[in-house]
Amino acid sequence: MKKLIVNICRLILAATFILSGFVKAVDPLGSQYKIEDYLQAMNLGQLLPEWGVLVLSVGQAAVEFCLGIFLLFAIRRRLTSKLVLIIMLVMTPLTLWLAIANPISDCGCFGDALVLTNWQTFWKNVVLLVMAAIVAWKPLEMFRFVSKSNQWIVINYSALFILGISAWSLYDLPQFDFRPYHVGASIREGMEVPEGAEQPQFETTFILEKNGEQREFTLDNYPDSTWTFVDSRTVQLSEGYVPPIHDFSMGLVPTDTAASTEEEFPVMEDIAAEVLADTSYTFLLVSPYLEDADDSRLDLINELYEYSLDQGYRFYCLTASGYDGQQRWRNLTGAEYPFCLTDPITLKTMIRSNPGLMLLKDGRVMRKWSHNNLPQLDPEEAALGLDRLEMGQMPKDTVAGKIVKILLGFVLPLLLLTIADRLWMWTSWLKRKKKTKELNTLTTLNKETK
Repeated sequence: MKKLIVNICRLILAATFILSGFVKAVDPLGSQYKIEDYLQAMNLGQLLPEWGVLVLSVGQAAVEFCLGIFLLFAIRRRLTSKLVLIIMLVMTPLTLWLAIANPISDCGCFGDALVLTNWQTFWKNVVLLVMAAIVAWKPLEMFRFVSKSNQWIVINYSALFILGISAWSLYDLPQFDFRPYHVGASIREGMEVPEGAEQPQFETTFILEKNGEQREFTLDNYPDSTWTFVDSRTVQLSEGYVPPIHDFSMGLVPTDTAASTEEEFPVMEDIAAEVLADTSYTFLLVSPYLEDADDSRLDLINELYEYSLDQGYRFYCLTASGYDGQQRWRNLTGAEYPFCLTDPITLKTMIRSNPGLMLLKDGRVMRKWSHNNLPQLDPEEAALGLDRLEMGQMPKDTVAGKIVKILLGFVLPLLLLTIADRLWMWTSWLKRKKKTKELNTLTTLNKETK
């Protein structure tokens, strides 16, 4: 029973750490943003530079994933179980603070794949902490899947695999996109609120004054006009239904503006609804901040803009940069496409690349490209519309296909290693048993001879 309990706890911990590490490795920039939120909440925002936070993000994902694999295969059982226990001893009080103080909306334990509330995260960690303590108490009760002599293969292969996943996701885009702007998602539908959905509840308190006395009132007991208004405050009592996409906007910036300062910089009306209703194609060049955008693919971006003009497609640059940042980008790149102001968090959610390119059609995300992997059109393709080109169609690789690739690239080799190792151990055991039997027979014959 003791061995059974230890191994059940070990397998649950392994699955949790593998999932947590993998979804973070698939989206290292998302993990970076979440760590930055943690540091800001703790007033430690200046502790690490941006590249340092990114390194920490990749390292955290690799450590969690590898520890999960080590638990699964019972590799370095004493050390692995102690490290897992230490991590849970640190994370459990931290998530208790998050649940009480609520400085950020969610902990990001499983990235965007599985969003838990802060209290759900805390109780999840309490359960995992108990399991980690049980495993650390009797680590040698964990049965091995591979022999001790072959553990180095699993160690090196797991580390190289998860670091490779992070590197590829940074160079291109996350292989699995769990955000509401994923390829195939309808932005327009994501903004809709279902009929009959619970609405957010607010309470407004008014501070009024009369004869030098200030009192607070609500709409239910609002006094007569002899009271003078001083101030008001609104408190949200309940959240209600929040659509997956609730912060998408496109504030079109006039291209003929004569503004010379940030304060004079005008913004026109929000054209998001107009763009999402367009049944044709729309290119969106997405850059949270143009000052930090990679400018190594300027020629391709400008070529795609020229192509969009020839074909009659819309092309906008969505950014949170102000007048100075946009002017710098125009001067640097010769950009002639219009700019729209959008919230930086929304832009970071839309695509994990700065800049990145999105292709919309009828409000639906058709394609997404990193600045390292922008599409290139040859002269023949440039004369055709997107409806006749592969880049204008939904990609053929599905989530199921990507999962199969992961299984074939990582799980299958480890499975084959496990089977080969067990067969080798079994044959070794048979040889030892045969040798022991022969020695016993020889010993018996010697005794009889004497």
